[in-house]
Amino acid sequence: MKISFIGAGNMGYPLLKGAVAAFGAANVTFQTKRREHEEALSLELGVPYAPRMLEMVMQSDIIVLAVKPQYAAEVYPDLKLAMSKEKIIVSVMAGVTVDELKQRTGAVKIVRAMPNTPARLNEGMTCISYSDAVTEVEKEVVRKLFLSVGKIEEIPEKLMNAAICANGSSPAFVYMFMEALADGAVKYGIPRDLAYRLVGQTVLGSAKMLLETGEHPGSLKDAVCSPGGTTIAGVAALEEHGLRNAVLKSVDACYEKAENMNKKNY
Repeated sequence: MKISFIGAGNMGYPLLKGAVAAFGAANVTFQTKRREHEEALSLELGVPYAPRMLEMVMQSDIIVLAVKPQYAAEVYPDLKLAMSKEKIIVSVMAGVTVDELKQRTGAVKIVRAMPNTPARLNEGMTCISYSDAVTEVEKEVVRKLFLSVGKIEEIPEKLMNAAICANGSSPAFVYMFMEALADGAVKYGIPRDLAYRLVGQTVLGSAKMLLETGEHPGSLKDAVCSPGGTTIAGVAALEEHGLRNAVLKSVDACYEKAENMNKKNY
């Protein structure tokens, strides 16, 4: 099965690498907007880049659409010209629905996916939804692609914009918390490089505790909080200054943006 990539940026690049590992370089090709970028990636990954998008799409079974939504209108015409009912569009564009992709590309087999940047380290989390025309055999190919860069969850499309908040955009929220926590440690004398190591490993370990124990995060938090201790004092300060509400509001803003993106007819 031939897989092509349109775009190889923050999300397209790790998926391109994953596809090479999962399917072999001979079955993968790509195109970006800059020739020097294409040449560098081709040299690094051993994958040919395509000089003409139309021909690339015509020769592909799966087309991974990994451009920013605001640039999608530039690639839709070639996609529509080369489309057939057997080709599969895999979109990682935020806020662009299956119906929109069907209308703009002429495809009937659509996969909408939301990966995240930890895919660069094969630790990504990708949410996936499918149009009705995608077969179980084809779903297995899609799963293989995204499992090459981390873990997957299959969800109804109606939850995809919420998933953008929970896994697509949320690494930025986590990094902001980590940066602030490290700044606090530096404030009290810990060298910055050490502060980042302490915070990074702590967040990594805390995430593993959540995933591997299956305990409620509130219970895990309570287990750290000794009566009258340092941790509960810090937790009380976070509550007083609105951490929980700030996070909820960030999710509201993220969701609203995702909902509105498709209405702009990118």
